[in-house]
Amino acid sequence: MTTTTATTTATSAATAAAPGRNRRVLISGAGIGGPALAYWLDRYGFTVTIVEASPQLRPGGQAIDVRGPALDVAARMGVLDRIRDRRVRMRGMSMVDGDGKELFSTTERTITGGEIDSPDVEILRDDLCTILAEAAGPGIEYLFGDSLTSVEQDETGVRVGFRHHPARTFDLVVGADGLHSNTRKLVFGPEADYLAYMGTYLSVWTMPNYLGLDRWQLFHQAPGGTWGGGVMSVRGNTECRVYMGFESADLLACDHRDTDALKRVLADRLGGQGWELPRMLGHMWDAPDFHLDAMAQIRMDSWSSGRVVLLGDAAYCASPLSGQGTTLAIAAAYVLAGELKAADGDHIAAFAAYEEEMREYVRLNQELAYTNKARVEAQAAAELGEDTDLDTAVPDFQEAGEIIASLVLKDY
Repeated sequence: MTTTTATTTATSAATAAAPGRNRRVLISGAGIGGPALAYWLDRYGFTVTIVEASPQLRPGGQAIDVRGPALDVAARMGVLDRIRDRRVRMRGMSMVDGDGKELFSTTERTITGGEIDSPDVEILRDDLCTILAEAAGPGIEYLFGDSLTSVEQDETGVRVGFRHHPARTFDLVVGADGLHSNTRKLVFGPEADYLAYMGTYLSVWTMPNYLGLDRWQLFHQAPGGTWGGGVMSVRGNTECRVYMGFESADLLACDHRDTDALKRVLADRLGGQGWELPRMLGHMWDAPDFHLDAMAQIRMDSWSSGRVVLLGDAAYCASPLSGQGTTLAIAAAYVLAGELKAADGDHIAAFAAYEEEMREYVRLNQELAYTNKARVEAQAAAELGEDTDLDTAVPDFQEAGEIIASLVLKDY
């Protein structure tokens, strides 16, 4: 990676020789979709700059799944073996009651990753981000610790204002900056116009493996609810990632960037629960990678406006309940870059083709999130003694697998 505070874009030899139009691309966000898109654009002869609000690639995050078409993209990028080498390698999971008594255990699947013997790869988010950024190579310019303050476009380009760097002009801008996309807000309007809240919150952070877990997950469901908390050992059992969630009828009033306020909310919601949840919350206060956010989706009629286009969660977040955010971002990055190549940089044709290729796949995966949510709620109702037929209440996991595999990638 090339980190710079100058205004000169790092240009690869391939870019210098590349014909065509709209070659200078700014990507906002260095998560999953941003570096994956940068990889392909760089190889297709575009000049790429990534601006990222964090001072470095963001640490922490949950274990995420690379599935279906994303595995194909990773193979085409030459990083699939690296991704598989860094997978979390779970052996199984257990559910426990408030006293820590095991209710059941399985070595066939886990809550976070699904079927253990599936071809899917479960990997920590920060590990995958590092792999993708390193694969993109030294031709990518990074502006860390900065963000967009303005976006003004005309028929010749996009003038972008930065919080810290001097303003610059690019041919195209891609917002790959997540659920709370700043790019989307600047170009398309308020987040509230596009956000569909799903009634729950999820939090993740790192803590020591004081339970001595060996590639295992332990989860506790709060009595009478569908959420609670759990923990999984990672990085050769040297640490753990904690997951906690709770239901909320409304969005929280505090800002999603106010970490201290969010920690207090989580402590108030789950501090009185059983099992190890209070002790895990004790480790939360000093966790440098604490994250808490709403389970929500982004729904938009169009993912582009002029020379600006959105990618991944910024355009069509399916929520962690879908288990498909990572796959959507990687697959869509491949498609967007490929369509820009095929259109020789004609953004109007490329953006339209990108939406045509991805729109139905996005719709199916967003529906999958609600299917998964219905299953969790049906299971909770059954445990409370309500008459619920899980087989007819929601589709089975085979249907989910068919949705995941339904996107057929083109060769560009």
